[in-house]
Amino acid sequence: MTSDYIRKLLIEGESLTIEFKECVNNLNSSVWETVCAFSNRYGGHLVLGVSDNGTLIGVNPNAALQMKKNFASMLNNPQKISPSLFLGLEEIELDGKLLLHAYIPVSSQLQSCSGRIFDRNEDGDYDITNSTDLVAHMSIRKSTQFTEREIFPYTTFDDLRLDLIPRVKKMAVGRIPGHPWKDMTDMELFKSAGLFESDLRTGKKGFNRAAILLFGREEAIQQVAPGYVTDCLLRTENKDRYDDRWRVEANLIESFDVLMEFIAKHTNDPFFLIDNLNVSVRGHIAKEIVSNILVHREYSGTFPARIIIEPDRLVAENWNRALRYGRIDPENFEPYPKNPILSRFFVNIGYADSLGSGVRNLVKYTKLYSGGEPELIEGEIFKTIIPLGSNVPVSVAGNVAGKVADKLPINIADKLTHAERIFLKRLEPYFNEHEWITNAQAREITEKAEGSVKRFLRNLVNKGLLEIRGENKNRQYRLCKDV
Repeated sequence: MTSDYIRKLLIEGESLTIEFKECVNNLNSSVWETVCAFSNRYGGHLVLGVSDNGTLIGVNPNAALQMKKNFASMLNNPQKISPSLFLGLEEIELDGKLLLHAYIPVSSQLQSCSGRIFDRNEDGDYDITNSTDLVAHMSIRKSTQFTEREIFPYTTFDDLRLDLIPRVKKMAVGRIPGHPWKDMTDMELFKSAGLFESDLRTGKKGFNRAAILLFGREEAIQQVAPGYVTDCLLRTENKDRYDDRWRVEANLIESFDVLMEFIAKHTNDPFFLIDNLNVSVRGHIAKEIVSNILVHREYSGTFPARIIIEPDRLVAENWNRALRYGRIDPENFEPYPKNPILSRFFVNIGYADSLGSGVRNLVKYTKLYSGGEPELIEGEIFKTIIPLGSNVPVSVAGNVAGKVADKLPINIADKLTHAERIFLKRLEPYFNEHEWITNAQAREITEKAEGSVKRFLRNLVNKGLLEIRGENKNRQYRLCKDV
C-alpha cells in the first residue's frame, strides 16, 4: 500500500471500512475487536499510529517489530481470534511518521474475538453475541454470499481422501512449528479449518463444498462442482490447437502439484540472487498463478479454468464473482477473498501467502523474470497475463505419458486427465514386456490403493484405451490394438 493511498484514508476518516488506532508502543485490546468486526462485515483498513480524528501520531519505531510479531501471533491464537487469520502489519512512512497498516478481508464464517462475536456499524465495533437475531442474520448473509460454504449433509469420510491428512499436517507444522492441527483428529481438523459446519437456519450439519474440493474423490467433486476442471495448454508450434494438454480434475491439494508441474515443464527456470540466496523466481510466479486459479475461483459456474502457455506469455483464466471490472492497479489493490475458507487453508499449508501479498509478489517477480509487468483483469472471467520474455523453452518437451500417450489418437488424448496419464506412464514398461496385466499387478506397479486402481482401469476402458478379458479376480487388461 502506498503512502498516498494511506493519506487518502486519513482524509476520508473513520467509517464502516476504515479504523484508526493510536497504538504508539503496543497493541490495545480494541484492535482485535476491530479485526473481528471487519471480518464479519465488509472488510476494512486498520491503520495504527493515528488518532480517532485522523491526526498523525506515529508508532514508536523501536516497538514496531514486536507489535508486528504480536499481531500475527494473536491472529493465529484460537483463544483470541477464531477461526485463525493469516494477516500482517505493513510499515508505511508518512510525513516523517511510522504507521502500521493491515487490510482485513471479509470472512465467509462467523469470526469471534475472545469468544465474542463483533459486527461493524458506521465507525464502531459492536458485540452482538447475545443477540440471536443479529447473529442469525449475519450467518445467513455469509452462507448465501460464499458458495464454498454450501453444506452437503450426506457426504461421509468415504467420499474424502483422508490419506492426504498426514501430508496436510506435516505441511502446516513445517510452516508454523506447533501448529494446532498437529495433534487434532481428522474431524477436529475439518472443524478447525471450517470444512465441517452447521447451518443456523436449518440445523443442517456436514462437510461443505470447500471440504470436498480440497479432499474429495473425483466422483464427489463432480457432484458439488460439475464444471470443475483445469485445462492446461501449451501453444508454441501449434498455435491453432496445442502442443501439449493436461486436463486436471483432482482435488485442490493434488491439483496444485500438477499445475505447478505443468508450468515447470514448459517454462525456463533461471535462478536469481536475492538477499545472497539463489531464488527460483519462476517458482514464485507459478505459485501465485496456481493458488489464485484454485482458491479465488467461483465453483458454482461451469466455465473451466485454463492455464495457457504461449511463446511470449502465460495466461490464466477462471470464472469469477466480480466486485469490480477492468484492470487491477497493483499499487492500490484491496484484496477480496472469493473463497475465504479455501484461501485460509492454502495459507496454512504454505500453498499461498497472506491475502494481498499475491499481487505484489507477481509484480515483483515478473519484473525480475522477464522485465515486464503482469496484467490482472477482473470481470466475469478473471484473467492474469504474465509476460515470459525469452524464458520459455524453444522446443516442446515430450508428453508426460511417454511413448504410449504419444501414439494416442487426439480424440482419446484429450479425454485423459493428468492423473490417468501418470498412471499409464507407470504401466508402460510392463506393457512393453507383457500383453496383459491384472489388477493386482497394476497395484504393485503403481503403489496405489485397490479402489484407485480399479477406478483408473475402468476409466481407461471407458475412454477406449484398454480392453478387458476374464471376469472378477481373473480379469486382465491390455492396450487396445489401435493404440
